[in-house]
Amino acid sequence: MRIVFVGSPEFAIPSLTSLHNHFQIVGVITQPDRPAGRGRNKRPSAVKTFALQNDLALIQPRKIRDEDVHTQIKIWKPDVVVVAAYGQIIPSSMLNILPRGFVNVHASLLPRWRGAAPVQAAILHGDATTGVTIMQMDPGMDTGPIIAQSKIAIDEEETAGELLSRLSHLGSRLIVDTLPPYLTGDIKAIPQNHQEATSAPLIKKGDGMFTPDQPAEYIARQVRAYEPWPGSFFHWDSKIVRVRKAHAIPSAEENIGQIIQVNNKPAICMREGVLVLDEIQISGKKALPGEVFLRGARDFVGYKLDFEKIVDE
Repeated sequence: MRIVFVGSPEFAIPSLTSLHNHFQIVGVITQPDRPAGRGRNKRPSAVKTFALQNDLALIQPRKIRDEDVHTQIKIWKPDVVVVAAYGQIIPSSMLNILPRGFVNVHASLLPRWRGAAPVQAAILHGDATTGVTIMQMDPGMDTGPIIAQSKIAIDEEETAGELLSRLSHLGSRLIVDTLPPYLTGDIKAIPQNHQEATSAPLIKKGDGMFTPDQPAEYIARQVRAYEPWPGSFFHWDSKIVRVRKAHAIPSAEENIGQIIQVNNKPAICMREGVLVLDEIQISGKKALPGEVFLRGARDFVGYKLDFEKIVDE
């Protein structure tokens, strides 16, 4: 089987690795190198690094819709194109150049959580389960027919980073098992029920900022959903405090925004319940357990957060 692989971040690597081990990767398409880190030096995507290490043919178009990309795919003569977290919308004109089209590895149980941040959305909304969908791509945003799905439970303390890693390996197994019967016609893609669709839009850096007028349970889920990026944070005077781990407890405390102490840890009185800060980090410093942080920040307890959402990170 001849495969062109299209993807960029670490999530795509298990699928690319499994496909490379079982089939023939005739070409790889990934995003151009991007500035990253404090020095803003250009860095290759994880997929580019893998391709170079394994001597795979590689292109990095600025836009995948460019005619040169169409031409290159035709030169490679793949049986199918597999897409995993590429980061650009693939035009309909390209989706139709192969009889079996483009197949996508998506990190949710479609039609639930279509979009760029399905893993974060599943945790943020308290889903008990999620999974991976192998989908036949169409011009819509994750709207194509479903070829195969696999489900897993979400652990109660799991972060988005941890869950994404598990889903990436689940997807790698599912795509290898699914492609052969799909290409022979033994698996038929089933249209999605669009009435059941939910949206998981792109997350921005400032979305992690929270204020005390929100329920503690929701923010505890946000802390997990936005770890490692963009993080969940609030302002303490002129400092940015990032909450790395937290849990919610019920409380009749009515002084919303007040930072109190619960079992030697700092906690925030929220609109509903109290958010206990198990691990926190001041911008530019290392993360500390909540009780350790309090030893060096005795004026933290008693501070009152305001409700204004100002993002200056």
